[in-house]
Amino acid sequence: MELGIGMFGDLAFDQATGKYRDAGTRIYEILEQVKLMDEVGIDVFAMGEHHREDYAVSSPEMILAAAAGVTKNIRLASGVTVLSSSEPVKVYEDFSTLDLISNGRAEVFVGRGSFVESFPLYGYSLDDYKELFDEKLELLLKINSQENVSWSGKLRAPMENQTVYPRAKNNGKLSIWRAVGGTEQSFLDAAQLGMPLVVAIIGGMHSHFKNLIELYKQEYQKAGHDVTNRQVAVSSHTFVSNDQNVINQYFHKYKSRMDRIRIPKGCDPYTRMQYEKERGKDGALFIGSSAEVADKIAYMKEQFGITRFTGQMDVGDPGHDLMMKSIELFGKEVKPRIQNL
Repeated sequence: MELGIGMFGDLAFDQATGKYRDAGTRIYEILEQVKLMDEVGIDVFAMGEHHREDYAVSSPEMILAAAAGVTKNIRLASGVTVLSSSEPVKVYEDFSTLDLISNGRAEVFVGRGSFVESFPLYGYSLDDYKELFDEKLELLLKINSQENVSWSGKLRAPMENQTVYPRAKNNGKLSIWRAVGGTEQSFLDAAQLGMPLVVAIIGGMHSHFKNLIELYKQEYQKAGHDVTNRQVAVSSHTFVSNDQNVINQYFHKYKSRMDRIRIPKGCDPYTRMQYEKERGKDGALFIGSSAEVADKIAYMKEQFGITRFTGQMDVGDPGHDLMMKSIELFGKEVKPRIQNL
């Protein structure tokens, strides 16, 4: 089973200054952290996309290209590319270029996105939320499978025998994963297309997703796809420390981030009780000691049959030193415990 680390480029809010931490500093730290991931044997790094003042990264492709220059083996993925508000031709061009820079290490996770700031920013209507994604995914997959493209849709100008270059290393084909939340139709669509699946489980109990993952597996096989190629990944909030005081204090960082998302949506503030419950065996948080996190990943592997786990590790911006230690433990202590599963 593969082990990955994802990031969003979270920026902590400084109550004293009333400002978020400097984005340039955070980006520099991310590159140092990815370099360490490569050194300790992490399989995949996924960089998220946000268009808000409390996140440092709006262009994952730029960060991944920079990361390619300081790493040798780790695969480099978007986590996720908000395809509904992106241009499929440019997505392919950017990631095929990244693939060439990194000698074949690029991956793309595509999704609708749970944050919608990019829609008005790039001039798209939320009324077309689903249609934009479906149409653009169709075009991206076609570009990925052939050099000369003829295609037409309703929301984008048609392409007539046009070529898209440069081509990725694997006969022009990128590894494109479908990133999903809890919507059943998304699991069905991914299965019918034969796409590898990334399931974001970022709250509550991860057992709630078992039936959806089983549905994906069944429909994947029914659609006639080779089950030996089927891949299922889970991405969940993760932080590793063998110091219980650090885990206890991390709650405040985690709560700060969750409240900035939840309260504007009318939800109640995040509580310590939720934190501790979700850190339990069936909860969605992989926050704890190396042994606790490894055992929980092993349990998820047993329950869901996943082929990859990605820990979303910078939630709340824990700080560079704590992040480096968490990454080190993830690679040197968590991975050896699960690598033979």
